[in-house]
Formats: sequence, C-alpha cells, structure tokens
Amino acid sequence: MPKLPDDCSTMPEVREGVDATDRELVALLERRFGYMRAAARIKQSRDTVRDEERKASVIAAAVAEAERCGIPGHVIGDIWERLVEGSIAYEFVEWDRIRD
Repeated sequence: MPKLPDDCSTMPEVREGVDATDRELVALLERRFGYMRAAARIKQSRDTVRDEERKASVIAAAVAEAERCGIPGHVIGDIWERLVEGSIAYEFVEWDRIRD
C-alpha cells in the first residue's frame, strides 16, 4: 500500500502513490461509465441523452466539492467538462447499440 502524500519523503514513494491513485480513478470511472450504460438502457428517447441543465449541475457540484477540498476548482471544472462530454458521447453510442 502506498504512503499517504504527507508521509512521502522520496519521489519513488510519490510516484507509487500517484500510480495507485490513477488505478483507483480508472476503477471509479469504469463504474461511472456503467451508469451511462444504465442511463442509455433506461432512457426511452435518444433526445433525452443530452441534458444541458444536468451537465451544468454535475460540473458545478464537482467544482464546489473541489474547492471544499482545497484543490483548484477551475482545474476540476475543466476535467469534468471533458468527462461529462465524453460520458454523453458514450451514452449516445450505447443508446444506439442497445436499439440496433
């Protein structure tokens, strides 16, 4: 198990922690994309896949959480913009695949 950030004293320890965290992030993203598959399965109309109000709400919540945690909200906002757009694109692909 990697050391926590404040306990690291060498770059190999930092890199081990970053690599482990990246694996955890990918696992969480796998679950998030699973929810996109579920949404594609549940939504009855392709027109409902893109929901700009929901997108804005998700990004705003991520930015607020980042700021609460003391990390740069604008960076998280940029990441979440890309994440949500990628998720929407994935959901369109899944919606079409399920109905073909």
